Amino acid sequence: MAALVRGVFTTRLARTGKNSFLQHSGFGLRRSQQRLFSKGFLGLQARVRPLPLLIATGGGYVGYNQYGHYKDRQLEKLGIEVQPRIANGFQVTIYKSIPTRLLSRAWGRLNQVDLPTWLRKPIFRLYIWTFGVNMKEAAIEDLQHYRNLGEFFRRKLKPQVRPVCDSHCVISPADGKILHFGRVKNCEVEQVKGVTYSLETFLGPHNWTENLPANRSLDEDDPGTYQDALVTKEGNELFHCVVYLAPGDYHCFHSPTDWRVAHRRHFPGSLMSVNPGVARWIKELFCHNERVVLSGEWTHGFFSLTAVGATNVGSIRIYFDKELRTNNPRYNKGSFNDFKYASNNSQEGVSMRKGEHLGEFNLGSTIVLLFEAPRDFTFNLKAGQKIHFGEPLGTM
Repeated sequence: MAALVRGVFTTRLARTGKNSFLQHSGFGLRRSQQRLFSKGFLGLQARVRPLPLLIATGGGYVGYNQYGHYKDRQLEKLGIEVQPRIANGFQVTIYKSIPTRLLSRAWGRLNQVDLPTWLRKPIFRLYIWTFGVNMKEAAIEDLQHYRNLGEFFRRKLKPQVRPVCDSHCVISPADGKILHFGRVKNCEVEQVKGVTYSLETFLGPHNWTENLPANRSLDEDDPGTYQDALVTKEGNELFHCVVYLAPGDYHCFHSPTDWRVAHRRHFPGSLMSVNPGVARWIKELFCHNERVVLSGEWTHGFFSLTAVGATNVGSIRIYFDKELRTNNPRYNKGSFNDFKYASNNSQEGVSMRKGEHLGEFNLGSTIVLLFEAPRDFTFNLKAGQKIHFGEPLGTM
């Protein structure tokens, strides 16, 4: 008998469906109970929304990463060397998918909006307090003089607060923090300790060397590496130095030595943050980001200065180059465009004197110097130290 009832129950459920069964079956729920059940099920669906779930998951992941960085800092304080946490390809792809170029263009337009006179002091004072800006060094200390954020970011300094060292051949081109420095080895350059990038990827093909003196003679059967091709004189080696400009720093940069700029190469790219924490996390960060490579020669051979863009730094300006347009939508990431300063009008290119104004960032970013020098060149620096424009980098 029980088997017969079970069979009828199952057959009726299959024929009439769940709703019909709930309405007509003697074992079903009342109509009011059915409505309550349906509302509860729909409420559960409404509560599980993709955006809050994504935010919660992302927040948890960021928190987990920050906890890992906190533990690393504690170990470093104890004198224990910690290997850098390198982002995998998926993490880099996700980061690069953020529309930082569009956001930086929007930030640039916002920076050019003139502020009411009564609002300038409160906004600039908040910025000064947040980033530790020393306004006593500014050529104009009156905050109401700066009409917008852009003018304030690009404020000039009093000449006497940044004397240019005359006794050393290479000086710091900007105020900032020394991320890394030293000799270039195996065509790899360190952006921070333990995290490298490819010299060739960073500078691109060296077909621009046609504007420079002929390289030292190389064996035709073994032309050497990319690094060897940049060194033009026997007994020289290739050196590098990375200077990070924080948002509170002076945003202009200057010529680090007496040299001749023969070529400009512009790499449109991403605009990821270049603060030291991200530089330790993303390998080849400087190769992903937009950058402007100025290359030429100085008294010891090859010399280059690269201005690397970053988030909210969509504008890199070179004062003598009116053709340069950075963070422009018409340029695609992954490409580059060249411009020769050595032309019929200027056979020698653009001559720069040590300490001369060279360019500016819209907020704060990074300067990378790559140059050849005699083997006895020695940096007088420490990684992580603060440095000012005009101070010496090294001696020979």
